[in-house]
Amino acid sequence: MRPIAWFATASSALAFALVLAACTPHEAPVESIRPVQLLQVRVGAAGDLAVYAGEVKPRHEADLGFRIGGKIVARQVDVGAAVKSGQVLARLDPADVGLQAEAAKAQLAAAETDASYAKAELDRYQGLLDQKFISQSALDAKRNAYNSNRAKYQQARAQLAVTRNQASYATLAADHDGVITAVSAEVGQVVQPGQAIFRLARQAEPEVLISVPENRLTELKSAKAIAVALWADPGKLYQGRIREIAPSVDASTRTFAVRVAIVDPDPAVRWGMTANVALQGEAIATGALVPLTAIYQNDGAPAVWIYDPASKQVNLRAVQLGAFREDGVVVRSGLQGGEWLVTAGVHKLRPGQIVRPLDSVAKS
Repeated sequence: MRPIAWFATASSALAFALVLAACTPHEAPVESIRPVQLLQVRVGAAGDLAVYAGEVKPRHEADLGFRIGGKIVARQVDVGAAVKSGQVLARLDPADVGLQAEAAKAQLAAAETDASYAKAELDRYQGLLDQKFISQSALDAKRNAYNSNRAKYQQARAQLAVTRNQASYATLAADHDGVITAVSAEVGQVVQPGQAIFRLARQAEPEVLISVPENRLTELKSAKAIAVALWADPGKLYQGRIREIAPSVDASTRTFAVRVAIVDPDPAVRWGMTANVALQGEAIATGALVPLTAIYQNDGAPAVWIYDPASKQVNLRAVQLGAFREDGVVVRSGLQGGEWLVTAGVHKLRPGQIVRPLDSVAKS
């Protein structure tokens, strides 16, 4: 057989085989049953809850500084030190204030001498006037000199008291029990009167500072319960109480500064820690708290997939959403208690699809 004829015969046979293969019926592939994660709906367990992050701060905190200027020669405490009332915190060089006190003491002695001499002169001139040896004007001049020297003596005595106070101001002491939260000067530094050297905070009454948007103030004031949880120990809750709401809004953040007092703090609550403040509002009778992953967007409207244990099918249902929280989202209406909700893989489902629940409690 010629090569050309053989090739034509083989091509015809191959084409006939392909036509037969195309005409042979094939079985449709069996669709696998998709597993889903389920959650049973609990209606009425959800309430409006707003959570704000804040920082633990002391209620009473003040800057401490010297009343006079000078060079720091000693600093007794560091940041974090617990101090008692009257405890010495720092000292200035006492040389200058000591010399000022000595000078004031000498001025007082001189003024006292002048006042004593003026008093003696007044007494002598009074006797001379009684004997008609001098005129009344001469006595009046001596009385004026005495009054002037007596005033100078009183001025010098007051100045000595001031300089002694100035000398005591060279020592900075704590005016109440507390903890040093900041130090802004070191030994050898020359400071001005009133310059902040330490920040002292009272140990009692810690509170959490949070920022609340202006459109949430009504919700804040109507909160039924307030709980505080530290990031360091989120499992422990502390009862909170709103102590102060700033009277004006912050110009840059447009939020109000709110201080939430911790009612029964313990040593675990330390300043500077990050805390969450949860505001619990009214419970929603028809609402349920569900995971955010259970929400499906159906043409822009929120919906959820409901699982029917009898038919093993899922169907889409529109719902009305409430507040979005850290632990989920509140569904205000559209769910019934005891229903099974798909919480994972909601974007892979279609109405009427048969699924296999992963939760054994929903398999019956």
